[in-house]
Amino acid sequence: MSEDLKHVHGEEGFERQDLSAQAIYAFLISLVVGGVLVYLVVLGLYKFMDARQRARHPQQSPLVQQVDINTRIVSPDEIKKFPEPRLERNERIEINDFRLKEEQTLNSYGWVDEKSGVVHIPIERAMELVAQRGLPTTPKAGTVPPSAVNVANQAAERSDTSGTSRQTKPPGSK
Repeated sequence: MSEDLKHVHGEEGFERQDLSAQAIYAFLISLVVGGVLVYLVVLGLYKFMDARQRARHPQQSPLVQQVDINTRIVSPDEIKKFPEPRLERNERIEINDFRLKEEQTLNSYGWVDEKSGVVHIPIERAMELVAQRGLPTTPKAGTVPPSAVNVANQAAERSDTSGTSRQTKPPGSK
């Protein structure tokens, strides 16, 4: 039975049912020709639409003077007329100035709001303070948040150096 199932190959060494080289070349040539035709159709369509738009465009008045102004050159006085934010004139210098200013802010002491007493400190010092003191935590559930009166009383008791402890009684108790 195994002798009957042997496949007989042609003399060339490939199956005759495959595509021939001529069919592949014909497909590639038709693909290139189709691509060129699509390009020409789209190009013609764009030229037609451009000519139609120009025909519909109104003519300028002959009284309008055509002035060739180079809008790429702008004087410093004209720049100040534009509202903020303005376009950059030299990106490298401006980004370096910005980074230098940020570095100075991160590594120096200074006022953020002098009236309310808010300052900024160097980031290294801020990290040291957080490492020493820890981050603020929220009170545990069921505890009463401290009031200004209680905080003041507790501070007064801690600062009392007389040695006598004052017992504060809640109002209304005898």
